[in-house]
Amino acid sequence: MVKRPSPCAVTTSPVNSSPSSTITLNDATPPSSTDAVKAIADQARFGAHELGRSWWRIALLFGAILLPLWAFGALAEEVHEGEAFGFDQPFLQFAQSIHGPALDAVFLWFSKVGYLRGVVPADIVLVMLLSVLRRKREALFAGVALAGSGILNVAAKHYFGRARPSLWESLAPETTYSFPSGHAMGSMTLAAVLVLLCWRTRWRWPVLVAMSAFVMMVGLSRVYLGVHYPSDILAGWAAALAWVIGVYAVLFRGSFRPWRRPQPVE
Repeated sequence: MVKRPSPCAVTTSPVNSSPSSTITLNDATPPSSTDAVKAIADQARFGAHELGRSWWRIALLFGAILLPLWAFGALAEEVHEGEAFGFDQPFLQFAQSIHGPALDAVFLWFSKVGYLRGVVPADIVLVMLLSVLRRKREALFAGVALAGSGILNVAAKHYFGRARPSLWESLAPETTYSFPSGHAMGSMTLAAVLVLLCWRTRWRWPVLVAMSAFVMMVGLSRVYLGVHYPSDILAGWAAALAWVIGVYAVLFRGSFRPWRRPQPVE
């Protein structure tokens, strides 16, 4: 008698282990939406924390551009309206009262090297040196800042058309317009470029002190010689600072991220 299997009996068959039916699971499971939200929140908290620590840097950057720009605008508005500044005449009269052979020689020298015989050649040498050293972005910054400053100065002089002082016959007479001072703007532009280029080096304070003294002497020389009003000097300094720092902020914007998470060192 043949024994038939019961209908309720459970039959087992070997598992098909052929490659076509094998299911492989990837160990790297994709992150869940909760993990993604947590990562975004962590990054946002870090950014807010770093931004809170570095707010003064951002404020300083904008202030360094806007304050000189505001100062130049205030001076330019008065000049455009033909108004006189109360401090111009007294400063010029004082400069005339201290004239003497020794001071004449000192201020004539600073006036000569303060632009065509000193600042302009230094501008050219600086851009060429940075180019030879393959510091491309620094060379571009110096070139744009220095050349642009000269162009802006010439344009501003012709736009405002302010006549030069004529209180006495100058030792170094000028025939171009007065506002803003080209010597003041050119020397301040070079000084600001050098200070910014050296700011992350050990030379920043020596350069800052030396160039500040040089810029001051150049500006005083123009008032001493009677070829500029003090307001011309102030306007030249303000315009140069706003221009140079603005160019720096644009060309070096990628490196100014105090809130960015630092990359690990491999």
